Amino acid sequence: MAGYRFSVIIEKDINGYFAFCPELQGCYTQGNTYEEVLENIKDAIRLHVEDRIESGEEISQAESISLTSLEVAV
Repeated sequence: MAGYRFSVIIEKDINGYFAFCPELQGCYTQGNTYEEVLENIKDAIRLHVEDRIESGEEISQAESISLTSLEVAV
């Protein structure tokens, strides 16, 4: 069993938590708690990677990740 490391973005809003994996297009999920969304995104990533492997697709991984927030005046 191969191991992979992916970045995950988790956002909180009034409806709960939303998580996505930027390296895997279309890989996202939601949950009511932080712990729930973390487990959900692990499952989503695993299923996404298994599907790509079965389809013979490449599993790309980012070499580095930078996260920042910006204030934009409008």
